[in-house]
Amino acid sequence: MIKVAKLSFAHVHAKGYARQILENPETELVAVWDEAEYGGREAAEEYNVPFYSDLDAALSLAEVDAVVVDAVTSDHPKVMVAAAEAGKHIFTEKALAITVDECDQIIEAVEKAGVKFMISLPSRCNPDLLLAKKALDDGLLGELTFGRGRVAHAAALGKSFQGPSLWFGDAKRAGGGALFDLGCHRVDVIRWLMGEPKSAISKINNFTGNYPIDDNSVSVVEFANKALGVIDVSWTHRSGPNMLELYGTEGSIAIGHGEMHFETTQLSDAEKEDYIANRPESPPSAMQQWINAILRDEPVTITIQDGRNLTELMQAFYMSAEQGKSIVLPL
Repeated sequence: MIKVAKLSFAHVHAKGYARQILENPETELVAVWDEAEYGGREAAEEYNVPFYSDLDAALSLAEVDAVVVDAVTSDHPKVMVAAAEAGKHIFTEKALAITVDECDQIIEAVEKAGVKFMISLPSRCNPDLLLAKKALDDGLLGELTFGRGRVAHAAALGKSFQGPSLWFGDAKRAGGGALFDLGCHRVDVIRWLMGEPKSAISKINNFTGNYPIDDNSVSVVEFANKALGVIDVSWTHRSGPNMLELYGTEGSIAIGHGEMHFETTQLSDAEKEDYIANRPESPPSAMQQWINAILRDEPVTITIQDGRNLTELMQAFYMSAEQGKSIVLPL
């Protein structure tokens, strides 16, 4: 049994992660830490566990084996470095941190402490995306030339961030708006599928004026293999599919609206149907992978380096938008 402390309820998905802890027979929620404005005290009362307003006091609890971090993104470095130094295994909501330098601080602390780490990037467990990754690795799309990913919802149109979640509209605490928050999902997937980025350029703006932060964006990435990727992210999306498309010299894959379209010159129709039917099995959820790593030392499919890679590309996007030019990334 892993005894878990929940570090903040600031993130909109915090209660979902708390529920996963409570419902898993291998984990037990034993404490909550939070700052005054994010609802942790109320959550601790709801779950009948002790509440702490002092982070060091919560991390010094001998019975705590691990922590689940849902703090505001700007607090990730201090929270996770402290947790690692206290010898606690760490599960965190994305993004890992706002800057690459902060990611490196967290990585250094985690590696020095030898604790198990997981960042929640749930798209990595999606069966259609796993099939796309396998098709790319098997050469069924030939040489990749272009990818496009959209992820969007109506958070800005509907003024969804209120009360404890209002910090999503504060660039200093959130790191960025729609692109940095919601965009993590597509940016991570595009980076995972298309490889090492060479340069990035972005146009980011505020369409609604409902929050003082970006709610609409388009970013273009040139990859080391010369393929181009386009990522568009919005909080101004009332309807329509959130598509992911990949195009290569020998085929294409389009995923969205609950459907997948797959074409390749490398397989007959019958072979393609068999290939799809024998798609890779989805791994356990990110949370369960973390639990398995702690209890059974099992490997994980999402790493702390994936978190750093995501922040590196996000940082380049915001630098590009601010400076009005393409940003070259280290290869």
